[in-house]
Amino acid sequence: MHRMNCFSVRKSMGSGRFITRVVGLLLLWGLVIFVIIQLKKTLNEVYVPHVNNGLLLQRRLDPLTRSSDSTTEAIDEDPLIDKSPSLSEDMIVDDIQNRMPNFPIAYWHKNKNTPMRFNSTCARFPSIFDLEFNNIYWQTLRTTNGTFQLLGAYLDTRPNNRLGPTVRILGMLDRIEPTVLTYCQFWFDGKKEPVIVKSLEYKYIWYKSWGNYQQGIYQPYLISCVIPDEYRDAVPESISLVEKACDNSINNLKVIYNKPKEKKDFAVCVKGLDFLHEDLSVRLVEWIELLNLLGADKIFLYELQVHPNISKVLKYYEKEGKVTVTPITLAGGQPNGPSLQHLYLKKKTSHKRQSELIPYNDCFYKHMYEYKYIVLLDIDEVIIPLNGTSWKELMEQVLPKALKINKQERASYNVRNVYFLDNLQHNHDWFKEIPRHMHMLQHVYRTKNFTGPGAYVKCFHNTERVLTLHNHFPLDCLAGGCTSYPIETTDAQLQHYRADCVKDLRSCEDFKNDSVMDLTLWNFKKPLIARVSSALRTLGYFPLGRKLKEHR
Repeated sequence: MHRMNCFSVRKSMGSGRFITRVVGLLLLWGLVIFVIIQLKKTLNEVYVPHVNNGLLLQRRLDPLTRSSDSTTEAIDEDPLIDKSPSLSEDMIVDDIQNRMPNFPIAYWHKNKNTPMRFNSTCARFPSIFDLEFNNIYWQTLRTTNGTFQLLGAYLDTRPNNRLGPTVRILGMLDRIEPTVLTYCQFWFDGKKEPVIVKSLEYKYIWYKSWGNYQQGIYQPYLISCVIPDEYRDAVPESISLVEKACDNSINNLKVIYNKPKEKKDFAVCVKGLDFLHEDLSVRLVEWIELLNLLGADKIFLYELQVHPNISKVLKYYEKEGKVTVTPITLAGGQPNGPSLQHLYLKKKTSHKRQSELIPYNDCFYKHMYEYKYIVLLDIDEVIIPLNGTSWKELMEQVLPKALKINKQERASYNVRNVYFLDNLQHNHDWFKEIPRHMHMLQHVYRTKNFTGPGAYVKCFHNTERVLTLHNHFPLDCLAGGCTSYPIETTDAQLQHYRADCVKDLRSCEDFKNDSVMDLTLWNFKKPLIARVSSALRTLGYFPLGRKLKEHR
């Protein structure tokens, strides 16, 4: 009896321990489930890092399992997306024309249902879908002796052009001293057949002594096609370049002819901007506003790859009507990928300089009828008159001096280069009356000596005389050759703002060791500060509520 009681007690104690363990495990398991549920809720309420911080991501609730009496309310707001209607075909054509001004999309669209050709087997007007494009903006011609990459075509009816009305085609050819015979197929509005002529010449936009003079490397050329006499008063809509007269072309370029009734005075052309990683946007604002003060009617910039803030500045000034930006790429198999292109241009200096000649000449030919003078500048340099406050006043002083020596107008008027280097600021700290971000106004120490006559100059190019352009001076000209008048350093100077001299300048140390203070730019100080400050405020470069310090 006693043994049975002991056995019962032991059995009861064992059962109690088992129940305790089971209850403990259940409680533990419930706790784990509770933690998981809470963690899931938390994860469903986090902010999305790339979304505006004011937009909270709502809890993801399965509509099939959501309780009908849930207190969670969905936000009934439309996301801020573009809800513009789909573009019509006509609108798409207009968009393409705006993005690719050298491409005759509007002319093709107008005649897409009209058979246009010389005959059933010869010189058919190419469909846009048959064209061979290269790197977006270039069109291709493959011949038995070299490949052409073509960018633009322009009608030259200037009085000094002794050939008469001529279409100039700008492009690159992977041959030196090309001998391949080519033909030009002109297409005129209202005419179903092309007018076919031999191309006249390939004008080399380079000197072989500068390097890269070898077969297989794309070289810059201007190809001339003279319009026959019976069509000299008509403007071609487009042109194709072919090897054989009856070839069905795979290229077709819009013939650009922008000719207003009157010319304005000055335009500035800027080569392809290559600043993907450098934020030079604030310096660009100062530069654009200064050129506008000097009398530049328009600035035409070409864009390779730029920092987002530079894009923001350029779009702002496009809306203001002060600049026009044209995207551009490198021709042929040269790299156009982000960063790789920059490295390529840095290492392949001759390729870079040859490629730069394309946007310079494209800019010149597009606008030669709109402006009296075209100036090629980089965004770190500016031509400053010393005896006035505008380029117009400068040229009014210069022209009588030039005509006194020779009564014929020059093809260009060149301005000597002088360096305003960053490290020449050792003689002073910041000027307190000038905002620190105004780079040019703050840097007023320059090298005492100018670079040599003709070296690193920049010019006012006479649009009635120039045929092809280099960065520093014309290469070929009309009517009497490439005459250039050197503007005296007492009248103007090319102020070049750099961290250091250009690599090619061997005597840089001599320049840096002899510097002077030059406050010429301060003639523009008050209006320039006001304009730059206003633009930067509008662009959002200053925190809201921060007041600008008045500078007098």
